[in-house]
Amino acid sequence: MLLRSCLGGLAALSVSSCTPSPEAEFWKRVSVLCGQAFEGEVVSEDAADADWRSERIVMHVRDCSKSEIRIPLSVGEDRSRTWVLTRGPDGLGLHHEHRHADGSLDAVTGYGGTAADYSSGSRQNFPADEATKALFDQEGIPVSKDNIWAIEVRPAHTLFAYELERPERFFRLEFNTSNPVMPPEPVAAAD
Repeated sequence: MLLRSCLGGLAALSVSSCTPSPEAEFWKRVSVLCGQAFEGEVVSEDAADADWRSERIVMHVRDCSKSEIRIPLSVGEDRSRTWVLTRGPDGLGLHHEHRHADGSLDAVTGYGGTAADYSSGSRQNFPADEATKALFDQEGIPVSKDNIWAIEVRPAHTLFAYELERPERFFRLEFNTSNPVMPPEPVAAAD
C-alpha cells in the first residue's frame, strides 16, 4: 500500500517517505547476516593490538529479533565479548557485554551508547553515553569516556567493520562477509 502511494502521482507523500531511514537500512544490513559467522582481522596499526593480530578473530551474528541483535566475538580461545545492538524508541544502541569463562558478567560490561545523528545506513557511530562514562570513572579508566564505537556494513564490498576511536587511540576490525565460517561454541551465561 505504501509503495502504491509512493509511486502514485497523486500521492501527497514526499519521496523521502519511501526511502528507509538510515537506522532501518543499517538494521536490515546487519539482520541479513543473522545466523552466519565471519573471520576478521585487525586492520588498524596500533602496537597495543599486537596480541589480537596473532589470534583468529571470528564474529557470529547469532541472535536476531526486531529489537536486538547479539554478535559474539571470539579472539582465539577468548569468547568473552558480545556486541549487543538494540533498536527502540530512542534509536539504535550498541553495548558491549563481557563475561568470564564461567559465564558470569565482568565488572566492566554493558558499556556503549546510542547512535549519533551523523550516522548513515551503512555506518552507525555510538559515542559513550552517560552511564558508560560513569562506569569508566568507577572502574578507573576515564580515558575511555571519549570512546566512539562504530559499526559499518557495506554489502557491495562484503565488509562488516567494528571501530573504536578516541584521542590517541584507533582500533578497527574488518570481516569479509562473502565467506561464512563455522561459528564458535557460545559461552553459557551463569545462572
